[in-house]
Amino acid sequence: MTAPLALDPARSALVLVDLMDRIVALPLEPRKGTEVLSTAEELATAFRVAGAPVALIRVERPGVPEQPPGSGLVAGLARDGDVEVVKRTIGGFQGTDLDERLRERGVRTLVFGGIATNLGVESTARAAGDLGYDLVFVEDAMAAFTAAEHDASVRLDFPRLGTVVTAAEVRFVG
Repeated sequence: MTAPLALDPARSALVLVDLMDRIVALPLEPRKGTEVLSTAEELATAFRVAGAPVALIRVERPGVPEQPPGSGLVAGLARDGDVEVVKRTIGGFQGTDLDERLRERGVRTLVFGGIATNLGVESTARAAGDLGYDLVFVEDAMAAFTAAEHDASVRLDFPRLGTVVTAAEVRFVG
């Protein structure tokens, strides 16, 4: 993309998937989890300043008495007013109230980041597309287990589902 993406803060939300200590710490490509987290935190700040919602999705393993250490969101990521969702599948919509909570805020466009690009992010985005949301993917706010998996989503799948941008290209109208 050559020009910044102009988002309406009244109709857009940032959706960050699985930014949990145990997932951010995994060996990831094409960038480290800490780099993804840093970019995601910058985006979250920009969305909050613009008055746009931030949705934070984390996974819990079903059927286990206790979640593994590091299963909460990274400390300091969540703020008052954020939409927090716990999923028990790969995607963030199945079996959660995410769609309802976004629609009650008037959201029509979802801007994605998180880990892993080709798993939690892509699964959540595909469901969002099926639900009629417009989709934006922030390439440098994502990583996967291999660069090839990340690249397949970013270069092959995501352009068919929505718009792929970098964090520097995300701007708000008004």
